[in-house]
Amino acid sequence: MTFRPTTPLQGLFRAAVVLAGLICAVPAAQAGRGTAVVPERTIYPGEELLADMVREVDVTNPNLRGGYAEITSEVLGKVTTRTLLPGRTIPVAALRDSWAVERGKTVQLVFSGNGLTITAAGTPLENAAIGDFIRVRNIESGLIVSGTVMDNGSIRVAAK
Repeated sequence: MTFRPTTPLQGLFRAAVVLAGLICAVPAAQAGRGTAVVPERTIYPGEELLADMVREVDVTNPNLRGGYAEITSEVLGKVTTRTLLPGRTIPVAALRDSWAVERGKTVQLVFSGNGLTITAAGTPLENAAIGDFIRVRNIESGLIVSGTVMDNGSIRVAAK
């Protein structure tokens, strides 16, 4: 039995339904391709991921949802925020950058402006990664200032 549209709109509607079905089928067909990173052992929150802790496997499950790490290089050096089980994919949302500064540990505060550079010792009031904007207590004066965490572990203090 063949479908014969009685109006041009019915023919367009059927073509749109067929096209939508083809478009939706493409991601499902591609879901079984590629790789995923899985832990070799149970990894607990706060552990830094090293090369011997993970491996890449081929993805064969067409129903696997996205949002997981696909290559080892994107997880190395990251820290877990939840328990990762062996053989299960690693959700990207379960990883964070390691802390460049830790709460309560002494750091160097640096202020630069108008050709003047001032440095002082400070204590971060929170853990932070490179690029984070945090509050820090100046050890000498007790004042709380805000600044950006630099890649060398110092804090560039923001002008008020």
